[in-house]
Amino acid sequence: MKHTFKLAMASALALFVSLPVAAKNAAKSEVAEKKTATKTTAKEDSKSNKKAVAAKSSETKLTNLLKFTPVKRAPVAKAVAKPVFHVARIAPAAPTYSVRNVSYGRQFGLDQSYDPLDLRASVALVVDQNSWSTLYEKNSRTQLPIASITKLMTAMVTLDARLDMDEPITINEEDADHYRNSRLSAGTTLPRRDVMLLALMSSENRAAYALGRTYPGGLYAFTQAMNAKARMLGMNGANFVDPSGLSPSNQASAMDLAKMVNAASQYKVIRQLSTTDSATVYTPYGRELVYHNSNRLISRGMGWNIGMQKTGTLSAAGKCVVIQAFINGSPKIIVLLDSRSADSRVTDAVRIKNWLESGSAPTVSKVDAANAWPSL
Repeated sequence: MKHTFKLAMASALALFVSLPVAAKNAAKSEVAEKKTATKTTAKEDSKSNKKAVAAKSSETKLTNLLKFTPVKRAPVAKAVAKPVFHVARIAPAAPTYSVRNVSYGRQFGLDQSYDPLDLRASVALVVDQNSWSTLYEKNSRTQLPIASITKLMTAMVTLDARLDMDEPITINEEDADHYRNSRLSAGTTLPRRDVMLLALMSSENRAAYALGRTYPGGLYAFTQAMNAKARMLGMNGANFVDPSGLSPSNQASAMDLAKMVNAASQYKVIRQLSTTDSATVYTPYGRELVYHNSNRLISRGMGWNIGMQKTGTLSAAGKCVVIQAFINGSPKIIVLLDSRSADSRVTDAVRIKNWLESGSAPTVSKVDAANAWPSL
């Protein structure tokens, strides 16, 4: 019994002693767990805060980009802003006209060339047709647009093809579209000879275009034939792209044109048609249209003995004319390109004629007029 009592007392004492220790250990364990939890929570809160700050920073950057906030830059140094060239001090006064309305010859300054006859044309050439000697020239080798003088080549190529001159040709919409400012309306039907008459006498563009369109092989074959004819005649600087002369790409020098005039004057039909004073044409609706010669030397009866002629007008070419006329009893070829106006074109021609007749020009032998015009 005593032994059992001692054991019981020892157990009770041990239990009494262990309870505070266990409680103390449990308290320590609880405190440790709280510290660990606090640390973990702090770490997680720190990570969350960092993520939130990073997200907010990214969001702020994106917002700034979307707002296109201008960046302030340092002011540019004044030295950079100064002009390098003082153009205003050396540039000439602005012209009152558009360059598009100035002829090629005047853009090149050809009108400023020395000219003892004081001609208004930028280019001039006078050739004695019999001796083929040059009597007067100014810029005669310069290649320029020739406008409707082109129609002489159109007539020669048409006649060379030996097409039926009585064949009816109807002006169609293609001809009308080529040149809108014309009295020769679509639907008008004329013999080929009359179509050529209007092209040479009054420089009718739709008529010239119709001659090229009705050529065997069409317009392409026609322009090819025009350039081949030019090479054959020794017009080495000439170029043709259409039968009417509306394109400034139709170009030649005055010397080239003298060769063309010399060749064209050998065609009786061209001589007759180009010097006709006037002609009457009837429209499809029966309206009567009277056409006159575009050369005032003929239409105004100024007393010239003209064997063949052709005028030309184009912004790029100015006022042009080629004439074959008897002066002092022999045929002379006169080429005038880039005159200022239709009046000055006539004045220049008259001035040349008076100069030749005055005896100031070299004398040439007289020939019989009949021998000067062989019929073809």
